[in-house]
Amino acid sequence: MKKVEHIGIAVSSIESAGAIWKTLLNTDIYKIEEVLTEGVKTAFLQSGPNKIELLEATTPDSPIARFLEKKGEGIHHIAFEVDDIEAEMARLKAEGFVLLNDVPKRGADNKLVCFVHPKDVGGVLVELCMNQD
Repeated sequence: MKKVEHIGIAVSSIESAGAIWKTLLNTDIYKIEEVLTEGVKTAFLQSGPNKIELLEATTPDSPIARFLEKKGEGIHHIAFEVDDIEAEMARLKAEGFVLLNDVPKRGADNKLVCFVHPKDVGGVLVELCMNQD
């Protein structure tokens, strides 16, 4: 794994949470997009090399909606950038980690993504992400 790519934060409203994070980081949201397959709208902010992804549910049965219902707003996941997501998935499976998807899927910010089950990482949801360029 190369670096922490971003920290994902589940929010009830990108509009209200975005205003707080824009003030806190003294920067603007540079990208908002919807990932239909996940039922989520995302907004990205960057401060220096660090990125924050705000995640708002767009459907009541989405993973973010379930997270918010169970835990409320807060840190949802930590994403790590990888050079070869399929190789990293194979390595982690061989090490005994449970992955939440068998093949990489398209995520926000033009990335291929895969999630590692939080039970294997002390309750932390880990996302692997790779640029598709």
